[in-house]
Amino acid sequence: MISNQETLNLSPYMAIYDIVVPKNNMLRQIKELVDFTFILEELKTKYCLDNGRNAIPPIRMFKYLLLKAIYDVSDVDLVERSKYDMSFKYFLDMAPEDDVIDPSSLTKFRRLRLKDVNLLDMLIGKTVEIALEKNVIKSNAIIVDATHTKARYNQKSPKEFLQEKSKNVRKAIYKIDESMKDKFPAKNTTNEVKDEVTYCKKLIEVIEKEPKVVQVPAIKERLNLLKEVVEDYQTQLSYSSDEDARKGHKTADSSFFGYKTHIALSDERIITAAVITTGEKSDGKYLQELIEKSKQAGMEVDTVIGDTAYSEKANIEYTKEEKIALVSKLNPAISEGNRKEEDKFEYNKDAGRFVCKAGHLAIRKARTGKKGQSTNQVETHYFDIEKCKVCPLRDGCYKEGAKSKTYSVSLKSETHAEQLAFQQTDEFIQLAKERYKVEAKNSELKNGHGYDTASSAGLFGMEIQGATTIFAVNLKRILKLMNEKE
Repeated sequence: MISNQETLNLSPYMAIYDIVVPKNNMLRQIKELVDFTFILEELKTKYCLDNGRNAIPPIRMFKYLLLKAIYDVSDVDLVERSKYDMSFKYFLDMAPEDDVIDPSSLTKFRRLRLKDVNLLDMLIGKTVEIALEKNVIKSNAIIVDATHTKARYNQKSPKEFLQEKSKNVRKAIYKIDESMKDKFPAKNTTNEVKDEVTYCKKLIEVIEKEPKVVQVPAIKERLNLLKEVVEDYQTQLSYSSDEDARKGHKTADSSFFGYKTHIALSDERIITAAVITTGEKSDGKYLQELIEKSKQAGMEVDTVIGDTAYSEKANIEYTKEEKIALVSKLNPAISEGNRKEEDKFEYNKDAGRFVCKAGHLAIRKARTGKKGQSTNQVETHYFDIEKCKVCPLRDGCYKEGAKSKTYSVSLKSETHAEQLAFQQTDEFIQLAKERYKVEAKNSELKNGHGYDTASSAGLFGMEIQGATTIFAVNLKRILKLMNEKE
């Protein structure tokens, strides 16, 4: 049961927070910036309002998840830190003397209370709303990209994953006390996962009997992670094999197994929309959805910046219809053909013709193929054959005795021709330079907030992780922009 009324904290110790949590503390600033009652409104249908035991306030439970995203810690370490970190207790609206939750409550909250809640769009929308209110978003441009997140468990077999976590614990202990080797149980030698689980449980039991060792922070964090993994496997939510994760490709030669987060970022580096998919999905297919979600969040969009993946014909036509400039280079196979670098000619945007390596401009051009047909149109540029015959760079370019010299490009449609002309402009070139901002944001998500690996299994878990992590990085960015204005 939850109450419709917010309770007033009457603890005589509340003044401690004014002393130990300074004005510039990030959690204090977030608490003052955000009215979290929107969480209560969204989740109240998940609780009974007039029957049963009092539940932990949903706003507090959500704030726990937010702290987990900000500081990239396990559930156990998050709750442990909440016992003594006054900034955590202040942020959680707790009195200094209040008891913290049991870590298992977080798992139940994620699985039971957040189910069927569109948390990702709701949290991003809230941060964009705050950013617009504080006048820190002024641009009408968004930058789009996709970042990958590896599945937590399927990078290795279940046994290998458990072995890795137990090894990390042992290595941390050996740095403190090598004599502990004699106390550890014999390692599992079978291929059975259940035997590896049994070994891990025995290892945990031995370590927890050594108070001098178990209290060392570096050991404690690794031990808690091992316990979390063992518990996940025992509760058997099929966490040992992530059924939702899929194989995706980062480059032609490298791949990953997991998920993709398709992101739209404002010029001020605030994420305005996101779509989370399995790893094999194509980046370009989500451009339109990212634009629409950004608009729904309150953004006005007149420019979209992205890499080559977003320049497919449907996207070009959509952005043209919406009067949005699409700063995305055409695939070279369309704009330049499948040529080696040394065989390419330069395009002169002013003349609308190609220039050969010797600096000679094509004297005319012509197209073959019908507009609007599924087959490609080909644009052929013709060069002055008399100049080619005496050109010092003719070797490998002009064939002796040839009656013509041409350079052809494949254009699927008039749509591509217009996009090709746009990408030759100074405006396009300058805007394209802004794309680094989304790559830097992806790096921040992964390196600063643990977004390189999923914290749980399944697409639902990934969406919760994405929602809370993006909410956290957006709030941090808003605070930074606000502080810069002061």
